[in-house]
Amino acid sequence: MRVSKAPIVTLAPGVHRIPTLGDFINSYAFVDDDGSVTLVDCGLKRAPAKIVRALSAIGKRPSDVQRILLTHAHFDHASGAAQMVSQSSAQGVDVHEADAGYIESGKRAPGDAATTSGRLMARTPWGDFTATPVTQRLHDGDVLPIAGGLSILHTPGHTPGHISLLHAPSGVLITGDSIFNMNARMSWPTKAFCTSFKQNVQTAHALGEVEYSIAAFTHGPEIRDNAREAVRGFLRKAAAKGQ
Repeated sequence: MRVSKAPIVTLAPGVHRIPTLGDFINSYAFVDDDGSVTLVDCGLKRAPAKIVRALSAIGKRPSDVQRILLTHAHFDHASGAAQMVSQSSAQGVDVHEADAGYIESGKRAPGDAATTSGRLMARTPWGDFTATPVTQRLHDGDVLPIAGGLSILHTPGHTPGHISLLHAPSGVLITGDSIFNMNARMSWPTKAFCTSFKQNVQTAHALGEVEYSIAAFTHGPEIRDNAREAVRGFLRKAAAKGQ
């Protein structure tokens, strides 16, 4: 696992990656012209301390965070959400409508019933997190007034309400967990953690159709050079394998 030593990594003006467990788990921060911050994902339970340090490195405080988005309802993205809400100026989190109930109840989205591991996971409470209020239910195609426009791409499968994010002004795509880039090598998420691995593979192909210059991942470092072609190449190879 590559370990980021810097508390925050700038991808483009006003767009930053926050490594909360090396490059293994990332959050993101968008800074608007008025200085307000939108945070994307809140990591594990201990991640808020690292998020606060990262914000400090760019001259920001938790009170500058006006909005928090979650890509989906899994513990490694939502466990720090309740604490970040309490420290920030946000009243809750924004999440796709299909995952909102899981966030509000603190229950992880279901595993893939088509796999043995997914069925076994469904029998345990492992992966639950602190319930967090939802302020806005997001939908596919929404363009949020964040740093010039942040587009919501509903890419279900990893969870029912999983989203990817496209920031056209900077050319940054955040894949969420649709595609991993662990050790700088793209791969699919673990089947056991997907609600439907088959659907995840199907919807991820949409990430090869939009325009961007930097591909950012919630698991793994970003790709800055020929990012769209790298993602499309990964998707082509997957399709050739019947995925």
